[in-house]
Amino acid sequence: MNGVGSDGAGHPPAHVNRSEVSGPAELVQARDVYGGVHFHGDAAAPDVPQQLPGDVRGFVNRVDEQRALDHLLSDGHRRAEVTLSVITGTAGVGKTALALRWAHHVRHRFPDGQLYANLRGYDPGEPAQPAQILDRFLRALGVPPSAVPVDLDDRAALYRSRLAGRRVLVVLDNAATARQVRPLLPGSDLSLAVVTSRNLLSGLATRDGGRRLTLRILAEDDAVTLLRDVTSAYRSGDDPDELTELARLCARLPLALRIAAERAASRPFMPLGELIEDLRDESALWDALTAEEGEESDAVRAVFAWSYRALNPTAARLFRLLGLHPGPDLTVPAAAALTGAATSRVRQPLDALVAAHLLEQNAPGRYELHDLLRAYAVDQVRHLESTEDRRAALSRLLDWYLHTADAALDRTLPFYRTVPLDPPADVTPLGFATSGDANAWFDAERDNLVAATRVAAEAGLPRTAWQLAALLRSVFMHRNAFESWFTTARIGLAAARTLDDRRGQAEALESLGKAHFQARQLTEAAEHHRAALTIRREIGDVHGTAVSVNALGLLGLRHRRLTDSLAHFGESLMIFEQLGDQRWRALLLSNLAETRYEIGDLPEAAELLEQALAVQRSIDDRGQEGNSLFFLSMTLRELGRVDEAAAAIERAVTIAEEDANQVWLAHWLVEQARVLRASGRPAEALEAVHRAATIQRELGDRSREAMALDGAGEAYRELGQADEAIAFHLRAAAVHRQLGDDWQLALALDHLAAALTAAGRADEAAPHRGEAYALLGRFADARAVAFRERLAASLPGRSKRPHR
Repeated sequence: MNGVGSDGAGHPPAHVNRSEVSGPAELVQARDVYGGVHFHGDAAAPDVPQQLPGDVRGFVNRVDEQRALDHLLSDGHRRAEVTLSVITGTAGVGKTALALRWAHHVRHRFPDGQLYANLRGYDPGEPAQPAQILDRFLRALGVPPSAVPVDLDDRAALYRSRLAGRRVLVVLDNAATARQVRPLLPGSDLSLAVVTSRNLLSGLATRDGGRRLTLRILAEDDAVTLLRDVTSAYRSGDDPDELTELARLCARLPLALRIAAERAASRPFMPLGELIEDLRDESALWDALTAEEGEESDAVRAVFAWSYRALNPTAARLFRLLGLHPGPDLTVPAAAALTGAATSRVRQPLDALVAAHLLEQNAPGRYELHDLLRAYAVDQVRHLESTEDRRAALSRLLDWYLHTADAALDRTLPFYRTVPLDPPADVTPLGFATSGDANAWFDAERDNLVAATRVAAEAGLPRTAWQLAALLRSVFMHRNAFESWFTTARIGLAAARTLDDRRGQAEALESLGKAHFQARQLTEAAEHHRAALTIRREIGDVHGTAVSVNALGLLGLRHRRLTDSLAHFGESLMIFEQLGDQRWRALLLSNLAETRYEIGDLPEAAELLEQALAVQRSIDDRGQEGNSLFFLSMTLRELGRVDEAAAAIERAVTIAEEDANQVWLAHWLVEQARVLRASGRPAEALEAVHRAATIQRELGDRSREAMALDGAGEAYRELGQADEAIAFHLRAAAVHRQLGDDWQLALALDHLAAALTAAGRADEAAPHRGEAYALLGRFADARAVAFRERLAASLPGRSKRPHR
């Protein structure tokens, strides 16, 4: 099969880089017949991630510690025996600051890139999972989203492979356990991992060869220097003894020192002695309340409270409400939703929190809390806000995420807003001028959206949880974001079940069915789609029933059970015609046409596609129009109407290029190459499959990349370069074999046999034809039977054998 129908899903736009080539002889060559093939001109430079956060301002001393880290490097090269450094120390002692200062200092030693992740091991919320971090790292290293494995061990193995032979610095901040860190270690003696943790992480030293560096509190002189560095531009004449006392009250911890210094700098005319008395009073209060805590912990909390109490009421309320935010960071509009205020009125309190060092601005318009400050905010919101006010604030925030996600989906995939929402009550969701803006928002908010779904379920807001999960289905589908997709869909299913909301359950089951289908887990996909179908029939959801029946038809296509597909698509089409849903009617006509094409009923396929195209053009459904043109080209080409096929596929390719959609373009270019070969233009066909294979490699779609490589082999054979053709067909066959795609494997083996014959190696061709013949015995449709009979005619002793 050349495609597997459609469930109505489009694809997000992407930019396509076109390669200029001078001719087929320079375009492609075989590297070797087993190791793969290489397209000249498509070997892009490896991605060089630059993920380090900004360097630390006001950094003081730590000369000995930086020198100890420098010893890990020698003459510009990594020492093979030391590939891991673990910086440990108490909370607020400056572990992250040291790691980042040193990382920026030596980044030139790691020309292949720097990776950074905050593992949030001590955050009041969910810590980051290794699989989640590996997903980000692999994408940063150039792995396409669809090529990121689902399994943790597979992700870790691919990560180590990507780093092999490269000099990359990996900073893993705020780790809680060795288990959280271990899958993220490079495994290469050229790369270095730097881990920060409050715990000793002894296992990383004993098992993984890590070198531990324990960070102590600042020396008294260094602590005073830090205070002076921050305050000198705003205050003068402070008594050195008072600065020393202020440093002592801050336990000489950099985090507390910076907050205290900022407090002093913001009150240039207030005597330092008065500020110190305030802090002493706060410290005495904490001593009384938390006698069991250590001196350093008490000092940090006292400084937090001291600075917090100096805030104006609006900023103080915002700070404590930030303790309700479930994700790693937030934006100005999200903060406005939390407080219930207008966006314009929340900027000043955010600025006040940043100025007080109670909040960090990590990117334009994005803010995050240090984990200690987040814990303090959580404590304050629990003590100072009523249960009703906390619930109202969280509900506003989650509603804002829900309705903003809906608005973004309306801009990017307007046909897939299947969940009717009540109008937003107390929040103003974002609007998006372009699909690019909406997609950028989804990318930036992905972790927050997953966290929001989880917290909605945990906070007793199950309706919000399943609705948000259902909206995110299409978003994650088009990004192959399987971990986030499976997580939110399962949360949504559980949430809908707590409500006994059958419609919500069906939406979640459909999402899980699509996720498993896209992950090539077809048994699980079928189970979930059938479960969704059962519910939808029981509750009388006619539209949903038709959607689920279509999904079963797609499963039939994937398994090449074409009779089943015809029945399912026919049933779904009848329902949508009764509902008057023109878009779905056209989509089903196209799915039926593909099935008719696969059976070999070409005239019927062409007629169905013309009907589908008429509707798709009338409603401006460009993605599905292009898909129908793709199938129409295939059909017309096999009918011998090559000029008409060329017009159809050229229009499809134009749609893909105008919409800058790489997924469409790469798939449709392979058919354009077939049409070009049918027109006697194999050199141009080779250029088309070159473009297709290059894009598919970027997208990570191994199956469709293999189809493009197989097409390259056919073009080379027609150009009289049989040896090159053989290499391409071998590579394509190997991929289809790995993926378990018997139909595409049989096609590639048949093409390989033809190339071997053209190379004068006919004796080697017979085994490949024999294997193809055997594979085709698993299919009973007319096209498979005709294919098998053609192969049988070329195999000794099989030409008379009937098809099983």
